[in-house]
Amino acid sequence: MSRDPKKKPLTVDQKRYTELVDNLTPRPAYLRNGALAFAFGGMVAVAGQLITDFYRLTFRMSSTEAGNPAVATMILIGALLTGFGVFDKLARYGGAGLSVPVTGFANSVVSSALEFKREGLVFGVGSKMFILAGSVITFGVVTAFIIGLIYAIFNL
Repeated sequence: MSRDPKKKPLTVDQKRYTELVDNLTPRPAYLRNGALAFAFGGMVAVAGQLITDFYRLTFRMSSTEAGNPAVATMILIGALLTGFGVFDKLARYGGAGLSVPVTGFANSVVSSALEFKREGLVFGVGSKMFILAGSVITFGVVTAFIIGLIYAIFNL
């Protein structure tokens, strides 16, 4: 543990306390957490592929066309799981494997809406539901606009 040289040195009691805290603080299980995130992320990807194939085969869509309703379905599933309180229980084990894909986006929107529903539909749900996801949506829309503009200019 590095200390700022300008600060006073630790007393014996402070040193013992610091050592005790360091010894008792549980170490994160990086390998286990990484493996679980990989497995849960893989399951999300497989579910997304199955849903894409369902739309492609059922409605005779191309893979590109089936992607949009598949993403919307994954968002719906993530939102429903959040609403029923299941998503957070799964995310305790799956970590970033569930939080990073589009299901995590749905979770961030719905959990914010649920948290502020007691403040009403307009001032609670309506104004607070994008508190976490709003910046992601804004960045995505602005970036898509700029890239589309560049594409349009250079493909005239």
